[in-house]
Amino acid sequence: MRAVIQRVSHACVKVETKTIGSIEKGYLILLGVTDSDTKEDVQRIVKKLVNLRIFSDENDKINLSIQDVKGSILVVSQFTLYADCKKGNRPSFVNAASKELANSLYEYFIEECKKTISNVQHGSFGAHMEVSLINDGPFTIILD
Repeated sequence: MRAVIQRVSHACVKVETKTIGSIEKGYLILLGVTDSDTKEDVQRIVKKLVNLRIFSDENDKINLSIQDVKGSILVVSQFTLYADCKKGNRPSFVNAASKELANSLYEYFIEECKKTISNVQHGSFGAHMEVSLINDGPFTIILD
């Protein structure tokens, strides 16, 4: 499982010009799943991301978690995080999970986030989406 976590001051996702998820201060999470991933992997990554201290405190030190700042999460599935570009010029996606497994773990990821974070928005699995964000920092973390 691979999660690209971007600290944002705003992010939204649209499908066919309709906004289906929108947040203010928080994380935009691009989530990729591979065939060996399990629910335990989801739990480990969610635990790590909700406790990451990447927001500034009153002394401008990176010392607060998303829980501390009462931030929101926007989760977007992105199988292309498992693109293999080693050979040729066309990426291979053989390392990405099957559609069924990926969707199942994506939905589970969202539910696990909701256990800790009050505002969790998400994209539409498998849909063509337009994702907009204002990256705060910029600050981007990759969790595998």
